[in-house]
Amino acid sequence: MQENKAEEILKSLEEEYKDFSESLKEAENTKDVENIKVRFLGKKSLVSSTLKNIGKLSSELKPVVGKNTNVYIKKMEEELARKESRLKSIEFDKKLREEIVDLNLPGRKPKAGSKNIISSVIEEIEDIFAGMGFDIAQGPEVETDYYNFEALNTPQDHPARSLHDTFFISDDVLLRTHTSPVQIRYMEKHKPPVYIIVPGKVYRRDYDVSHTPMFTQIEGLVVDKGINFGNLKWTLETVAHKIFGKDRKVRFRPHYFPFTEPSAEVDVSCRICEGAGCRVCSGSGWLEILGAGMVDPNLYRFVDYDTEKVSGFAFGLGIERVCMLRYGIDDLRSFFENDLRFLKQF
Repeated sequence: MQENKAEEILKSLEEEYKDFSESLKEAENTKDVENIKVRFLGKKSLVSSTLKNIGKLSSELKPVVGKNTNVYIKKMEEELARKESRLKSIEFDKKLREEIVDLNLPGRKPKAGSKNIISSVIEEIEDIFAGMGFDIAQGPEVETDYYNFEALNTPQDHPARSLHDTFFISDDVLLRTHTSPVQIRYMEKHKPPVYIIVPGKVYRRDYDVSHTPMFTQIEGLVVDKGINFGNLKWTLETVAHKIFGKDRKVRFRPHYFPFTEPSAEVDVSCRICEGAGCRVCSGSGWLEILGAGMVDPNLYRFVDYDTEKVSGFAFGLGIERVCMLRYGIDDLRSFFENDLRFLKQF
């Protein structure tokens, strides 16, 4: 009785294997192979069912049925793997033939980038000052109230604070409103003589055709023996003529800054209207490009400089204003609107 049962199971497995072999021969793609795998080796297949019910057999039949079932499983898995590998290779070759690339077609040229006009002007101005013996200094854009105001002769109750529409992060931390804080940071670590410029971004709450919330400045500082207003005037006139040309007019107007005394604003004749008056220059024919003055001696006490031995001057130059004057741009906001048509002109 046991022998007949074993013969019946083994015959069923052999017939299942023959059916498997015939089905595998007819498989035309990897999807057919996957279906055959599910049919003959899946959870509902004969081999799975045989192994699942092997516990119901007698101890004499279990090893016989188990061994033969595993043999058929191994043979089917090996044949499935060979067939799948062969069909994958055929399908890959077919796909390659279907995806022929015509190498005679013209390629797409990548668009070449270019340096932003602001970066180009900054580098040009840096070269001018480097030729005059100035070093380049840097400082943080997130600044403390001490360096942005107090150490620049602008204490908490000073009315000049109202001139700055400041972005405060906390009571004592802010986005710097000018690059002047670097003056103090630099002088804390260096003794005279000091000849530096400080290029960088600054932030103020302002937005119209000639103002933006973020803009670019180049701060300048000179501290040495015997420095006077004549040195300041010669330096700024020389730089202005190198940037705008010797035919451009330059004028100094008295002004007020809390960290310089005496102070002045420096204007250049408007290139857009050639002095006739336009909306950019507010009808005056002039555009302010920087503020300047002799460093107030009060600043030196914050950095332990001897006011009896040294004096100096400072200035702040607006880069976007320079670009507007040089290239006839009538709206400062154009620099920050990311219009490639505008940027490609330069």
